[in-house]
Order: sequence, then structure tokens, then C-alpha cells
Amino acid sequence: MNERQAEEQVSDDLVVKALEENLAIIRFDLNRRVVYVNHNFANVMGYSKEEMQGMDHRRFCLPEFAGSPAYDKFWRDLFSGRSYEDRIQRVTASGRVIWLQATYMPVFGSNRQVLGVSKVATNITERIETISTVMDELQQMSDGLNIRAEGGIQRSQALLQSIEHIAQVSQENMSTLASLQRQADSIRGIVQTIQEIASQTSLLALNAAIEAAHAGEHGKGFDIVAKEVRKLANRAGDSIVEVRRNIEGITKEVDNMANGTNLAQNTVTESQEQIRLAIDEFAEISAASGELDAQAKEFSKLL
Repeated sequence: MNERQAEEQVSDDLVVKALEENLAIIRFDLNRRVVYVNHNFANVMGYSKEEMQGMDHRRFCLPEFAGSPAYDKFWRDLFSGRSYEDRIQRVTASGRVIWLQATYMPVFGSNRQVLGVSKVATNITERIETISTVMDELQQMSDGLNIRAEGGIQRSQALLQSIEHIAQVSQENMSTLASLQRQADSIRGIVQTIQEIASQTSLLALNAAIEAAHAGEHGKGFDIVAKEVRKLANRAGDSIVEVRRNIEGITKEVDNMANGTNLAQNTVTESQEQIRLAIDEFAEISAASGELDAQAKEFSKLL
């Protein structure tokens, strides 16, 4: 630090100069007209310092605000000694709407009487527009996710209905196959009974033929009948063997169909579960999308 720097102290004038160089400053009188404006503020508003001298504050405001009861209350509060700090919208010389982070400060005289109002502001238009753009993109993303999720839910529900119909048909087929299995078992039992009767009939016919032989000449007619009965019993036995073979084949095919249907039923059940999980996930995406949209809108209100 040299001798000159050591002697120089921070003064009020230097502080004011630093504020003037770095902040946008404007001052209004009790008639709400500009009595002072620095280069920074005039540059933000698109005017020269000379052009802004004497301008009414309303000229910088949006018409809907300047003509509202809130505008008059805003100034009444300032003239009563209350300061104000917030994000505000103002209109530049070219008609562009900009955002300012502004602080209005009543200027007091020695007797605490308000003599005017000073305002210090920072141009935050670019920041606000960037945030607004991000919010719009988030909302669009949310809407897109919601639409896709709703479409996914609808398609999954339609697919689930088709799968459930297939499951119902498959279940009916299972019931039919079970009935066929029971009937095949019943037929198998009947065939066994018929075979036993045929065997007994063949044995009786053999006994009848032996007795006819013992009877000699008188038993010839009976012997003929016994032989025909035995032939009939033999044919019945042969037919029963064929029927049994066919029944066994049918039973095997029914068992194969039952196994295949069981496998299909299991696959359908798994598909139903997977689709239900997909619907739940789509619903969660839709809920998250709705929450994102709500948060984005809430954040936009804070701006």
C-alpha cells in the first residue's frame, strides 16, 4: 500500500459513486415524476437520462397495473413511509416488457416527512425468461409423459382384456379336457366289464359244448348254439381289445392336450401379471408427471 492509498479513506461520496456505477437508480418526487435517473437505469429502460426527466411513473408500467386500485395503494404505502421490494414488470421505450428486481425506498426529510421515493433495480429479465422457458419445457415434458402414460395404460388394459378372454377360454378348455378324462376313465371301466363278460360267456359256451357232446345225438342243436355263442364272445373280445387300444390313444392325446393347455394357462397367468405390473408402472409415471406439472406451475406462480 503506497502513501497516497494509506491517506485515502472510504468516504460517503465514494460509496455513492460505487452504487451509481453498479446499480440502476431512479428517484421520483411526490407527483410520481422522475427527478433523477442514472445512466444504468436509463439504459435498461431504453431512454436517455434527459428523456426520462419529468416522466410520470405510470408511463413505465403495464396499463393493467397503472389503472388498478393496487397502483394507487402502492404509492400511498410509499408516501406513508413503507418501503417495497419485489420482482416487477416494466415497459421500455420500445414497448418491451422487462423484469426488474426493485427496491423502492421513501426518502425522508429531517422531520421524517417523505420528500420523494428512490428506487434501486437490477434487470433480471434474462434470468426470468430462462426460468420461464425451462418451466414451459418441463410442463410440455410432463404433458408428453402424461399422454404417453395414458396411452400405455389404455393399450395395456385392452391387451389385458384380450388376455383375460384367452384365460377364460383356456379355463373352459381345461374343464372340457378334465371332463373328457373322466369320461375316458369311465369308458375304460365299462370296456373292462365287457371284456370280463365276454370271457365268462366264452367259458360258458365251452362248457355248453362239452355238455352237448355228452348228450350225443340230442345235443347237436345245443352244440351249434354254443359254438355260435363262443364265436360271438371271441369277436366281442377282439372288438374290446380294439376299443381299449383306441381309448388308450384318446386318453394319451387328452393328457397331451391337458399338459399343453396347462402350460398355456400358466403363460397366460404370467402375462396377466406382467401386464398388471405395466399398468401400475404407467399409472406411477402418470402420477409423477402430474406432480411434475403441479410443481412447475407452482414454481411459475412464485416467479
